[in-house]
Amino acid sequence: MAKTNADIATWDVENEEFWEEEGKQVASRNLWISIPSLLVGFAVWLMWGMITTQMKNLGFPFTVEQLFTLTAIAGLSGATLRIPASFMIKIAGGRNTVFLTTTLLMIPALGTGIALMNPDTPFIVFQALALLSGIGGGNFACSMSNISSFFPKSKQGYGLGMNAGLGNFGVTTMQILIPLVMTVGVFGAVAGGPMELQSPSGTLIGRIEAGTETWIQNAGFIWLIFLIPLALAGWFGMNNLRTITPSPGNPASAFGKILGLYGVGLATSVVGVYALGILNMWVALPLTIILTLVLLRLIPGDIKPNIQKQFAIFSNKHTWSMTVLYILTFGSFIGFSAALPLSISVIFGNMMDVAADGTVTRITNPNAPSALTWAWMGPFVGALIRPVGGWISDKMGGSIVTQLISAVMVVASVATGYVMMLAYNSTDPNAYFPVFLILFIVMFAASGIGNGSTFRSIGVIFDQQQKGPVLGWTSAVAAYGAFIAPRVMGQEIQAGTPELAMYGFAVFYAVCLVVNWWFYLRKGAYIKNP
Repeated sequence: MAKTNADIATWDVENEEFWEEEGKQVASRNLWISIPSLLVGFAVWLMWGMITTQMKNLGFPFTVEQLFTLTAIAGLSGATLRIPASFMIKIAGGRNTVFLTTTLLMIPALGTGIALMNPDTPFIVFQALALLSGIGGGNFACSMSNISSFFPKSKQGYGLGMNAGLGNFGVTTMQILIPLVMTVGVFGAVAGGPMELQSPSGTLIGRIEAGTETWIQNAGFIWLIFLIPLALAGWFGMNNLRTITPSPGNPASAFGKILGLYGVGLATSVVGVYALGILNMWVALPLTIILTLVLLRLIPGDIKPNIQKQFAIFSNKHTWSMTVLYILTFGSFIGFSAALPLSISVIFGNMMDVAADGTVTRITNPNAPSALTWAWMGPFVGALIRPVGGWISDKMGGSIVTQLISAVMVVASVATGYVMMLAYNSTDPNAYFPVFLILFIVMFAASGIGNGSTFRSIGVIFDQQQKGPVLGWTSAVAAYGAFIAPRVMGQEIQAGTPELAMYGFAVFYAVCLVVNWWFYLRKGAYIKNP
C-alpha cells in the first residue's frame, strides 16, 4: 500500500485479499475515530435544547420564544451546512475534512462556555454561537461520505450503520452529560463561578432545588475535553484516499476548500435567519436551500463536476418521495430531540391557578418534572432501535415498515397534542406527564425504526451513482426538522395552543402515508416495497 503523509494511493476493498490483508485494519481505524468525532458533533449541534432549558431556570433575560429560537437557529444552520459538506471528501480528503471540521467545533464550544458565564451577554452573541454549533450537524454528511469509501459493498451496512447509529447517540450523551457537569465546578476558577437556580432543575439522578449553585458554562466547556484529543486522533490516525480524492492539495489548500464550502453554508444560514424575520417559514426555508445550491454551483474549480452530479438526482421522482419520507423519520427524530427539553420545561413548569372569584392565572409549578432528568429517554430509544428497523426491513421490505410506523406516528402525534393541551390548561399538569413522556418515546421509537426502513429503501431504489448524493440530499433536508420542530412548538406553546403543533405534524405524517402507499405499496406501484 503506497502511503505518503497519511495519503493512501492504492485502495481496492472489493478485492477480498486486499481487504483482509490491509483494507480491514485501515477501515476499522478510520471508523473508530470517525464515530466519536460524529458523536460529539451531534452533541454540540443539539446542546442548545438543554442549555436554553437551564437558561430559563437561571432567569436569563430572554423570552421563551427567544430561547426556542436559539435551538431553531442551530437546527437551521446544521441542516444547511449538510449541503456543502456533501462535497468535502471528494475535493479535500477524509483526513483533512474530519480533522478540520472537528477542530472548528471548538469555536462554539469555547464561545458558548464564555458567553454563559454572564447572564447579560447580548442575545445576538448566543445567536451567533448557535449558528456556529450547526457545524456539528453539517459534519454528518461529510462523515458518512468518508466512511462509505473505506468499506466494500458487502460491508457498507456495517460501516454506515455503526457510524450513523453510534453517532446519533451524541444526542443522548449530551442530554445526560450536560446536566451532570453543570452541578460541579469541573474547571475550577478558570471557568468562572456558579449561579443560583431561580427554578428547580435536575439531572439523570434526580431533582435539584431552586437556590442550588450551578455552573451552566460547563455545558460548553466540557466538549473541549473530547474535541482536542479527537482532532489530534483525526490528524494522526485517519487517511485521505487518493482513489476518492485524487487532488486534495496540501493541507492548507484542502482547509481553504473546506472553509469556503462551510462559509457558503453559514452565509446562507444567516440569510435564512434574516428571511425568517420577514417571511413565512415555509417560504424562507426553501429559499435558503435554493440559495445554498446556487452559490455552490458558482464556486469554480474542483467542485463543479460534483455539483453537476448532485443536480442530476433532482430529475428522479424517487428523490422527492424519499425526501418526504426521510423528513418523516430522521426529521422527526432530530426535531423532537431539539424541542423536547424546553417543551417539558414550559408546559409542565407552569400550571393554572383558579382564584376564589373564578379568575384563572398561570403560575409556576413548584413540583414540575425536570426536563434535564427525563428528556434523554426518547432520543436514546430512537437511536438504539435504529438498527432494528433496518433488520426488520430486510425481512419485510422497507416500505411496509415505513407505512406501519407512519400510521403509529399519526395516532401518537394526535394523542400527544391532546395530552399537551390537557397539561397546559391543568391545575395539576404533573398528572399528565407519564403519558406525555410515553407517547413521545413511542414517536421516537417509530422514527428510529423508520430511519432504518428508509435507508433500506434508498439502497434498493437508487444505483451506486445516485445513492450517495440522494443520501446527502435527503439527510440535509430532513435535518431541517431540528429547526422546524422547535420553531413550530415554541410558537404554539407561546400562544397557549401546544396541541396545534402536534396536530400539524400528524397531518404531515398522514400525507407521508399516502406518498409511501402511492409510490411503493399500491397495485402498480413504481417500485414494489423496496
